[in-house]
Amino acid sequence: MPVLSLRKISKNFGAIKALTDVDLELEPGEVLGLMGDNGAGKSTLVKIIAGNFPPTSGELVLQDRPMHFHRPAEAREAGIEVVYQDLALCDNLSAAANIFLGREIARSIWPLKFLVSKDMTDKAGALFGELKSETRPHDLVRRMSGGQRQAVAISRTMLSEAKIVLMDEPTAAISVRQVAEVLDLIRRLKDRGIAIVLISHRMPDVFAVCDRVAVLRRGRKVAEKPIVQSSPEEVTGLITGAIQHA
Repeated sequence: MPVLSLRKISKNFGAIKALTDVDLELEPGEVLGLMGDNGAGKSTLVKIIAGNFPPTSGELVLQDRPMHFHRPAEAREAGIEVVYQDLALCDNLSAAANIFLGREIARSIWPLKFLVSKDMTDKAGALFGELKSETRPHDLVRRMSGGQRQAVAISRTMLSEAKIVLMDEPTAAISVRQVAEVLDLIRRLKDRGIAIVLISHRMPDVFAVCDRVAVLRRGRKVAEKPIVQSSPEEVTGLITGAIQHA
């Protein structure tokens, strides 16, 4: 059973049609590459899944249940997490503090509350261990590489036991070595049965880790197929319009 089904999703902003009748399915433990040129509708589609705004029409079904998100908190409660391109991390805090930001472990001794730093540090270390990341809980984010920052952002999604992780350009503007680290992190999430939507302009990354690829052009889905049945040349043609459908 698909963990997520989008049925005839459309989104209008006044007279502008950002998305038109987009169907999409996502299976548990699957990595779906979402590709398209700037303005193709990728970010709009992800924001609908993440609860940033509702579709104009169409239906979002999560594990066989129709969902109507009115704000991102509702999507997170349903098991949908987003790793944004800017990662939304606090540079002046440690890795552990970032993971638990807004979800701190606290103990109450009336009338006061105290943060339980050791529990948060131990849990953060365990999460990094599961990801086989060299990131340490006490490391300050401002001193981290791009790959380590991604590990922090991804660990935050694991803390909430997400069913779906939406990743927006996770390998943009980082070194080749760090790209390899991030792709390994994506594989670790996949191994845990988490479904991933990977938005990327980097063709080698999509073909390295994705099971399927979907291409949007001008707000419409023009292709959705197993990655082994496609090629970078075909996807490029679909993005540019040289190939109409596949």
